[in-house]
Amino acid sequence: MLIKKETMEQTPLAAQARTTLGRKVKKLRAEGLIPAHVFGHKITTTHVQVKSSDFSKVFEKVGETGIIDLTVDGKKKPVLVKNVQIHPVSGEPLHIDFYQVNLSEKVKVNVPLEITGEAPAVEKKIGLLLTPVSEIEIEALPADLPENIQVDISKLENIGDEIRIKDLKIDRSKIEIHTDEELIVASIGELVTKEMEALEAEVEAEQAEAAAESAAAEGAEAPAEGEQKAEGEPTPAEGGESTEKPQEEKSE
Repeated sequence: MLIKKETMEQTPLAAQARTTLGRKVKKLRAEGLIPAHVFGHKITTTHVQVKSSDFSKVFEKVGETGIIDLTVDGKKKPVLVKNVQIHPVSGEPLHIDFYQVNLSEKVKVNVPLEITGEAPAVEKKIGLLLTPVSEIEIEALPADLPENIQVDISKLENIGDEIRIKDLKIDRSKIEIHTDEELIVASIGELVTKEMEALEAEVEAEQAEAAAESAAAEGAEAPAEGEQKAEGEPTPAEGGESTEKPQEEKSE
């Protein structure tokens, strides 16, 4: 359960100042550019654009916790990717928010948890691995931000075994946790919980009751039809009562 921490290096990304704003940014996207802006504490927001192909490579490498050395018209700015708007259909990035950081000031970010190892309880089919939390909020200097926090589940052997945030081996002299330390990040649950068994029993009972009601309804309809035929009551198709008026009424 260690932080995956590599030597922090700033990944370069070139950008250009942007004058195209509003709805006209569609033209930029058609040219393979992504509109973006750079903002930060005591920083004047600037509008920029980056090549889609360049950004995709950089973002795949650094995610939202790696420092990007953003060069805007020759000037370098250390930034983090704060938000990326994605097209719901194509999956292509539509807009980027870059947060310019002060390397001497701490920042708050959400860092993803990465499950590592194999849980013996799962391998032996004793229990089911539950991972209710996928990321936690931390605060640290930009250079101390981890790419992710690894959660080693190799010691989870029995049902009820768990790992809480307080169990993670994090350098708390550099990183402050802003998520509840008692929060469970991984645990072993029953293969079929009592709640699931009760729910399945309830569903089966409802299905049985519905089937019984359906059978009863069909059984009630069958004698009625039989009785009608036994009594010899003709239906309109069998030459029974006609809907036409009597002949004398027609002659009038």
